[in-house]
Amino acid sequence: MTTAIYCHTDCLAHEMGSWHPESPARLQAIEDQLIASRIDTCIDHREAPLADLSDIGRVHHADAIARIRDNVPAAGEYYPIDGDTLLNAHSWQAALRAAGAAVAATDAVIAGELDNAFCAVRPPGHHARPSEPMGFCLFNNVAIAARHALEVHGLERVAIVDFDVHHGNGTEEAFLYEPRVMMVSFFQHPFYPYTGVGGESQFNPNMVNVPVAAYSDGEKIRRLVTDLWLPALRSFRPQMIFISAGFDAHREDDMGQMSLVEADYAWITRQVMAVAKEFSQGRIVSCLEGGYSLSALGRSVVAHLKALADLE
Repeated sequence: MTTAIYCHTDCLAHEMGSWHPESPARLQAIEDQLIASRIDTCIDHREAPLADLSDIGRVHHADAIARIRDNVPAAGEYYPIDGDTLLNAHSWQAALRAAGAAVAATDAVIAGELDNAFCAVRPPGHHARPSEPMGFCLFNNVAIAARHALEVHGLERVAIVDFDVHHGNGTEEAFLYEPRVMMVSFFQHPFYPYTGVGGESQFNPNMVNVPVAAYSDGEKIRRLVTDLWLPALRSFRPQMIFISAGFDAHREDDMGQMSLVEADYAWITRQVMAVAKEFSQGRIVSCLEGGYSLSALGRSVVAHLKALADLE
């Protein structure tokens, strides 16, 4: 199999203060674990391009884009989007690289250059709503890539799998009334951003978002994937699958209170790959979301990549 990892040094330059858990050290931890695991030479390393604004504009409103572009501060300063989301002098460029990685990976996978790809980029994306950035996220990278697959490549059905500890509210909002997109997720509840339960999403068959209690472990998650996700995905028959790969449901991650381990992420990845092989020509693009315990993040990404690249 040919698996690529997309990244760029611009994604290291975006930072929100030394106190902030969504830090450049996250990407460095992933790189360190890739080298330590000796799989870095088995992965095709590609540089993330800058996204075109037309790609971003398929998901985000013009004023949401302008709020980031027009408020980039001077070097050494920060502009607060909200209490947890800040811009520095390099945030606009990093956000374009993160979205650009997802779009470029989509192009390469659909073209048959790659079987699948992982975008080791930041800022993350799945909380970014069409109307506003929020929750550490500026642009919704996975949503932008999924929309690109539909509108540029003409795919008729794509699926988004989200295993971050937080509900991907921005992704849900972007596709709530889009029958060409199915979203499946689990997320700790009640927990930030306090969405995904009740409301209109519970009546939309393209949204299979499953709240789980704190301290839920791998056994519970494997059951819900088997009982809820996989039948929905197979019924939908996606032509491509996108993954919002958040690793903050790991038992070592203090940002959540769930109890997954690396083997659980590998297992989930293999289940998604089986669906992709059956219906999607194996086509998967995965994008980094959360994961803030650096060691656990690095190890979990390695497990995810080993599964994607069939290196287990």
